Parts: sequence; C-alpha cells; structure tokens
Amino acid sequence: MEDVKSSTYLGSIIDKQGGSDADVKARIGKVRAAYLQLRNIWNSKQLSTNTKVRIFNTNVKTVLLYGAETWRTTKAIIQKIQVFINSCLRKILQVRWPDTISNNVLWERTNQIPAKEEIRKKRWKWIGHTMRKAPNCVTRQALTWNPQGQRKRGRPKNTLRREMEIDMKKMNKNWMGLEKEAQDRVGWRMLVCGLCSIGSNRRKNVAIALLILAFTSTSELPCSSMILPRRNRI
Repeated sequence: MEDVKSSTYLGSIIDKQGGSDADVKARIGKVRAAYLQLRNIWNSKQLSTNTKVRIFNTNVKTVLLYGAETWRTTKAIIQKIQVFINSCLRKILQVRWPDTISNNVLWERTNQIPAKEEIRKKRWKWIGHTMRKAPNCVTRQALTWNPQGQRKRGRPKNTLRREMEIDMKKMNKNWMGLEKEAQDRVGWRMLVCGLCSIGSNRRKNVAIALLILAFTSTSELPCSSMILPRRNRI
C-alpha cells in the first residue's frame, strides 16, 4: 500500500496530520460551485426569502457540513465556514454595499445559528447515536479510545476528543454518565439543545448589556421588546 499525505474516503479528505483544513478548503470549493449553479433561484423574484433559505440549507449547507461532526475544528476553520455562509446569506437577502447588517441580524432574518454551534450540535447528535451501539462496535470503541505514549514537545494539537471533553466540562458530565443518558433519545436531544443554547444565551446577554449601556444616559431603560425582537419567519 502506497504511503500518501492525504486521501479521499467517502467524499472527505483524510490528512496524514489528522487535521481538517484540506477537507474544509476542498468542501468550500465544491459548495461554491453548487451555490453558483443555483444563481437563478437566488435572483428569482417569485420565490420568497424563506423558500430560498430552505433551498440553501438543503442543497448547499448540507454539502458544506457533511461529516462535520468528526472534524477537528479550529478558530480559522470555523471562521472560513462562517464567512462563506454569511456571504451566501447576504446575497440571498440582496444586502449589498453600502447597505450592511450585523451577523446577528442576518442570522435572525434567516433563522440560522452560528456554524460553531451547528457543528457542535451535529457532533453531539452523532456521539449519542454512537453510544447507543453495541459495546463491541468499532465505532463506539474508537470514540472513547485514549491512545497511550509520549508526544512531541510543544503545544499539543487540538483533537476531537479534547473538544468533546471541553463540552463535557460545560455540562458537568463524564463518559459513564453520558453513556447512560444516551440511551434515552428524548433526554439526549434536550441535553444537546441545552449545550448549544449556551453560546446563544451568551450573545443575547452581551447584546442586552450593550443596549443598557447605550441607554444609561437617558432616564428610561430599553424594554424587552427592544432588546430581544421576535424571530419572524420570512
């Protein structure tokens, strides 16, 4: 068998170093071509924005995030994915320079969540599905496998396992507890939704704090309807 630096398996690029950079770069290139093929749909005046966003989610976004639950993500990777998604959504909403809107408003109008949270949600859905498999299943054994040995000097690389352990600390859980909870599908869905809402709540709290600071010069504080507008479907 030939020793190569990277290979393609089931549509994903497997790198010798274990990173996801090459796979994400190739995936964005493929998705950009798929997005441009649907140019007539994005420019159509007969289709509603809601319909266009649904087509984007099913025909573009699913291709972009295929297999993302197993990615070793970094800030650079998340930023590349988010920039591409935001660019596509702004074109769908026909928001062009000099008109600008914030990312939060963009996600609100298109009923989206940040790419980081969406990948985390996919990851923990996959973890729950894997933990419900038989104990002798190779996939389940690989999920909790902890290789022993010494690593090279320097800062350790971020791994999928380290990302899972960070999320486990946020939930105050361990592997044994998660294996028991994964058997209850409904409870597991609630657990995943609770984990993914942490980032959303943090962004809302920041927005509330900024608005309160903006209104401190006046005698009246902003009401809740001004701080958190309702999410209307387009």
